[in-house]
Amino acid sequence: MTVSTIFRKIDDYRWELPKTGAMRVPGLIYAAEKMLPKFEAERVAEQVSNVATLPGIVGYSLAMPDAHWGYGMPVGGVAAIRADDGVISPGAVGYDISCGVRLLRSDLLARDIRPNLPKLMDALFRAVPSGVGSEGHLRLGKEEIKKVLKKGARWAVEKGYGEREDLELVEDGGWLEEADPDLPSERALERGRGQLGTLGSGNHFLELQEVEEIYDPGTAAVFGLFPGQLAVLAHTGSRGFGYQICTDFLRLMQDAARKYRISLPDRQLCCAPCGSREGRDYFAAMCAAANFARANRQVITHSIRQAFMQILGQGSTALGLRVVYDVSHNLCKIEEHELGGAKLRLAVHRKGATRAFAAGRPEVPQAYRAVGQPVLVPGSMGTCSYVLAGTDIAMRETFGTTAHGAGRMMSRTQALKRVDGRELMAQLKGQGIEVRSASWRGLAEEAPFAYKDVSEVVAACHGSGISRKVARLRPIGVVKG
Repeated sequence: MTVSTIFRKIDDYRWELPKTGAMRVPGLIYAAEKMLPKFEAERVAEQVSNVATLPGIVGYSLAMPDAHWGYGMPVGGVAAIRADDGVISPGAVGYDISCGVRLLRSDLLARDIRPNLPKLMDALFRAVPSGVGSEGHLRLGKEEIKKVLKKGARWAVEKGYGEREDLELVEDGGWLEEADPDLPSERALERGRGQLGTLGSGNHFLELQEVEEIYDPGTAAVFGLFPGQLAVLAHTGSRGFGYQICTDFLRLMQDAARKYRISLPDRQLCCAPCGSREGRDYFAAMCAAANFARANRQVITHSIRQAFMQILGQGSTALGLRVVYDVSHNLCKIEEHELGGAKLRLAVHRKGATRAFAAGRPEVPQAYRAVGQPVLVPGSMGTCSYVLAGTDIAMRETFGTTAHGAGRMMSRTQALKRVDGRELMAQLKGQGIEVRSASWRGLAEEAPFAYKDVSEVVAACHGSGISRKVARLRPIGVVKG
């Protein structure tokens, strides 16, 4: 089957998947035409169609330019579902709940830290544990973990891991008040007990980056970014804790789907009505996992600052390491959006997709409300990352959503067949990038060629108007799980 028979072209960056069979809404894919064969090869259209059958879905079943095959729903998928009479699905959120990125800007020039870069990377590698099953420097008891689940990043700041100002520049102020710390299982609590302040493995990372190009000087100035500047980008989530929440509730939702007689084309999309006990419990447990993830990134922020002060011998004020933004890309949020002239209360499932809220929305921090929310789109290891901003077009078309990264295009097994971890580290060092990793295998699995070209993904986001380019950053140092 050719691309032309599957998708109906709307314009250069929009492709409709017509409503057929049990689909309640059409599908809509954002991509340049040359990206479509990969979408077809990965059966993204099939999963977009499946998501379109979920009860209560409105508008379109969406796929962002970085979309690829995922558990039930494509990574890079978006589904907005009526919160009053629709469903909520763990598979449409993902295993690593509230996986996301945090960007720190500095008052330093990247060229000035070059002489200290190896020592700084060593210090960061020690300060922020990485790798499979990695545990941090904090070992919390059950009651203290529950405080983390209730307060999120606020808990970390109250304990001295960061500054009050950090919370003013992150999504939701760093916490979700709907969290219920009593819902996660004992197994989830045990898995999360020692993992606060850690990166984990897979595609998670901590990067030192140089601001290489500014596209929108006015917005960049509001975000505190300038050419040649040193910045730090951290990508991680709720670790084993969030993974266990998803695992536990997928089992529960299988039963719930049968109980409420919900017909599904793929059991991985198992779900329950938002207002049911199962739906409410999942949402509250998911929020607890999100709070864990926000606290995790806040503790990591503190560790980054400590490492910088130790190696560079400068205080926090002189370094100017301040939060630009922190945003999740695996989450379901209850939001109000306008559709067809009516305001709807929606459960917006974003799986491998990030908010891109426009100027004026109350959810955008006051400091950015005149220009729109910062959007952080990391590339693959060794390639550039982007800072974008939310747009009115995103609010109208995608429920305020855009792409979250490069998007994988090759399996980890395939990547391992093409490169050795030591060889890859040498290649990156030749490009001026210092790399620290807990695993040679893990490093090879995340080779840059295993991912789509992030610049092409961003070009589709910018070209379609669902976010706009502000700045490009290139890595000079990477801590990899």
